[in-house]
Amino acid sequence: MAEEVKFVKVARVSDIPIGEGKMVFGAQEKPIAVFHHEDGNFYAVNYICPHMGGPIGEGKLRGYLVDCPWHGWSYDIRTGLDPHPPGHDITAYEVKVEGDIVSVGWVKEPPR
Repeated sequence: MAEEVKFVKVARVSDIPIGEGKMVFGAQEKPIAVFHHEDGNFYAVNYICPHMGGPIGEGKLRGYLVDCPWHGWSYDIRTGLDPHPPGHDITAYEVKVEGDIVSVGWVKEPPR
């Protein structure tokens, strides 16, 4: 069975200028970094860097890569992949924009 995705409203389009990121809170109050890329699309990844807990959402964009401001670890905002070894990838989330509302997709946990 396919996983069910629930979208959570996290921001308005006007809240996130092109070329910047913003920390938002989605399901379970988990911090997420949402970026408004110059291609016009929005991308969402974990806000916390797995290296030492740095704020990825405050990092600078270089194309589709965001650099953690603490130690420069980079992640692709489209996929969450770390392009350099050792491959400490982060989660990337589906983003949906309807009108002025930006929503982040969450996979619902299966019932226990």
